[in-house]
Amino acid sequence: MQNPYLPYPVRIDEIITETEDRNLKTFKFVFLNDGDEEKFSYQAGQFAELSIAGKGEIPIGIASSPTEKGFVMFTVNKVGLVSTFLHNMKMGDIMGIRGPLGNYYPWDALEGKNVVIIGGGFAFTTLRSSIVYMLDPANRSKFGDIHVIYGARSPGMLLYRNELAEWEARDDINVHITVDATDDPDWKYNVGFVPTITEQKAPPADENTYAIICGPPVMIKFTQPVLDKQGYKHDHIIMSLENRMKCGIGMCGHCNVGKEFVCKDGPVFTLAQLSHIPKEY
Repeated sequence: MQNPYLPYPVRIDEIITETEDRNLKTFKFVFLNDGDEEKFSYQAGQFAELSIAGKGEIPIGIASSPTEKGFVMFTVNKVGLVSTFLHNMKMGDIMGIRGPLGNYYPWDALEGKNVVIIGGGFAFTTLRSSIVYMLDPANRSKFGDIHVIYGARSPGMLLYRNELAEWEARDDINVHITVDATDDPDWKYNVGFVPTITEQKAPPADENTYAIICGPPVMIKFTQPVLDKQGYKHDHIIMSLENRMKCGIGMCGHCNVGKEFVCKDGPVFTLAQLSHIPKEY
């Protein structure tokens, strides 16, 4: 059994600068030891700890899909000591990944259902994992209609722009991209905050429709009433929290909300589950 405190050694195989401010980079890692990729078996929605010797570790949502083989991918915002050090590392450098950790989106329950993905800012990482997972040829027939509503402050702050264009060109997924504001005369997508676009584009709720939301707290705060208005039941609204996670295995107590540990019992909860715990997230 893998010691949960020990990271798998990995090599940085590719680095992609995602945003115009250069504060968001995507890192593709390959495992150094035979068999470690198989041991690091994860589902869309989980996270892992990125570990740098002598610097520390940070919990980051897994951006790659379990259907993508040969690498694991994370998109990292440069906000602190570890993430800044990682942003300055180069292809070929060695570090560690500890996990996978936490629970994941309820894929068994979502089979046969319509899925509405709602994301904002750099929290789109595990949603990217989910979209790639659902669109995989082996999985697409398991799901009904797929809607994606994704927003950022400006066009230059959108993640995965090439993939967004590829998804938009497909006829088996409905992609609605928006930005808060832009003065780009060539911008051809939506302008407006995510809750507004959700009200315009998300399908009305029924028993076969679920919503998955991941984004900044203010986006979630104003999106929830929109989904309520459209009739989404709270057990059909699935959210991913990032509440002061530290150790990732429920030992340090940094991320507890009531009796729940976000890193272990979550980070994925339904809105119905969250209604029974203190609003400390």
